[in-house]
Formats: sequence, structure tokens, C-alpha cells
Amino acid sequence: MTDLSRAAEIADLRRMARKRLPRAIFEFIDGGAGAGITRAANMADFERLSLMPRMGVDVSACDTGATILGRRTPLPLILAPTGLAGLFWPEGEQAAVRAAHAAGIPFCLSANSVASIEEVASAAPEAERWFQFYFLKDPGLTSRMLERARGNGYRVLCLTLDLAQQGKRHHDLRNSITVPPRLTAATVLDALRRPHWLQGYLRHGVSFGNFESGSSDGGFASIATRVASLGDASANWETVARVAQEWGGPFVIKGLLHPDDARRAADLGAQAVIVSNHGGRQLDSVPSPIAALPAIAEAVGGRTQVILDGGVRRGTDIVKAKALGAEAVMVGRAFLWGLAAAGQPGVSKAITLLAEELDNALALMGQPAYRAIDRSALA
Repeated sequence: MTDLSRAAEIADLRRMARKRLPRAIFEFIDGGAGAGITRAANMADFERLSLMPRMGVDVSACDTGATILGRRTPLPLILAPTGLAGLFWPEGEQAAVRAAHAAGIPFCLSANSVASIEEVASAAPEAERWFQFYFLKDPGLTSRMLERARGNGYRVLCLTLDLAQQGKRHHDLRNSITVPPRLTAATVLDALRRPHWLQGYLRHGVSFGNFESGSSDGGFASIATRVASLGDASANWETVARVAQEWGGPFVIKGLLHPDDARRAADLGAQAVIVSNHGGRQLDSVPSPIAALPAIAEAVGGRTQVILDGGVRRGTDIVKAKALGAEAVMVGRAFLWGLAAAGQPGVSKAITLLAEELDNALALMGQPAYRAIDRSALA
């Protein structure tokens, strides 16, 4: 069993995940596209920002709460949509949604999850659940998937625009983590070195749960081949509007870096724009979310909420994002490392670490309420 008491920061969970996962699987979480320039900038650009504390303020009880899409949450935090979470820990999506619900924060399920829409809904029926959707060529499949999410209590649709095709992720190519996956002598040997992970994988298996045909024929490779062929690279803003109208409920648009795209999303009535570069996993050498954030916040001018996704590893990162215009942040790798290290308790540990760091940062900055942070919090 992983001793989570030894984790003092998110980086410790990363080290624990690395010890438990086969190298290829760890690098699938950890790696970025191309040379990793954007993946590195996502964190480095936070480090370039300095906080400006104020003294003589009563910070005996700091309020870390936020309002996200009309709902009050104890933390300005959302668990981001991450594909194949069930590959890192058995029933990984179910573990993550339970941890999010326990913390009172939203969980966004990836369309490319191992567990299905229905399985995740059953795992935490009362949770604030969002559903992340990629554009599909088949309008019938689109309608069925939207209906499944709506019928199973997912409140918010997260339309993701930055995956017209998959980015060049060199780690995954070298490790044969492809769609469909390829088994080689090296990947098999890699897995044998991590028996605890392998035992869970062999017992539970892996598939794309939201694209199951209902037949038991074929394995992971055949389903993955089907998923890879479904994406619609021709999707445009008219497609976005059409899907949002069919959904008929709150929706957010994820994957934006340009202010004009954020304005377009606000014009369509999106309840939030999510500033994101897909964790540096799509196009390399694009701006980090924290660098793109100020211009996007200015562009939408309060017409819609702004959420930052990418590079958040510390509570101080959340403060910096709020100072530059984000109401909340999404975390992906941070909770996946906790999940890979210890399942649901690991996800809860990741959330707790960020919550404690945020509370500590507010107190030391002389900021008793997260919601009151503005640009004056930065040096």
C-alpha cells in the first residue's frame, strides 16, 4: 500500500505514481507533444509570476469557496476530463468521481473513458458531473451520446475543440501507446516489472466504455480502432452551435487560447470558456494557459466565466490564475498521479494538498476570501 502520509506536495504523488506504473503508462500521463516545450511552459509560466502579500489583515478563517457555473463549491477546482483513467487504476473514473463528490467539486468525464457514462453516474449519483465531448462524424452517435449523458444526470457539456487530430506524442509512439495499442516484447516486459498494476489490468481489462457496441467480440484494439475513426476534423463553429442547441443545457467550450475564439464562444452562449492547450499534448510551441489567460479574460469581459486548465500543481497557482481572471481551475495530471499511486484515496490526497496550499496562500497573502482576489495580488 502506498503511504500517502509521505506526500507533502503534488510532485510526491507523481513520484509514487512513477514507482507503481509501467514506464510506458506513466509516460502516457506525463508526456507532452513534440519537444515538450508547451508542456514545460505550462508550469514555468506560473513560476514567473510573483505574489504580493498584504499585512495586518484578519486571516484567522479564510474562505476558499467559489461559484462555478452557478453552483457554490468549497474549492475553485474541477477534475479535468482525462482519457483512459481506468488504465491507471482499476475503475479509475469511478474512484475519481467519488473523490470529487466527497470534496464537493465538479468532475468532468472524458468521452474516451474506460468506464461508461452510466457506470460513472452509478458510482456517484449525487456528484456534480460534467461530460466532455469530442465532435463525431456520425450525427446519430452524437445524439445517442448526448442523450445518455443528459439522461444520467450530467449537468454540463464540455465541448472540446483542440482535438481535430491527435498531436504527435513521441513518448507514446516510442512506447507503442497508440490507438490501436501495439504489444511488443518491450512493453510486455515493462508491465511485468509492475506486478501490482498488471494484476489490476488483467483483472479488470481496458476498453473505451462509451463506444462499446454491446458485443463482447473483439478486444481493446478493435474498440480503439473504431474510436480513432469517429472524430470529425471538419467541425467548425456552426457545428459547435448545433451540438450545443441539441444538448439544451449548460455548456462550456474547452481548448481555447485566442481571444477571438473566446469571444465567439461567449457569443454562442457558453457558460464558461476553458483556457487550455490540452496539457501540452496537442500542438507544441503554443502559449501556456496562464500566459493566454489575461487576454481571454479581457476579451470576454465578464460575459462568461473563465476557467484555466493546465500546469496547476500548487495552491499558489490557483491564486495566480484567479488574479489574472479565472474563476476556477481544472487539474488533470495532478489528480491522475494520485489515482495511479493509490486509487480514490490518492485522488482525495491530491485535492487535499491543493486545498491546504490554497488556504495557506490566502492566509499568508492577507487575502481572507478567494473570490476577492484580483490583479493587485500579483507583484
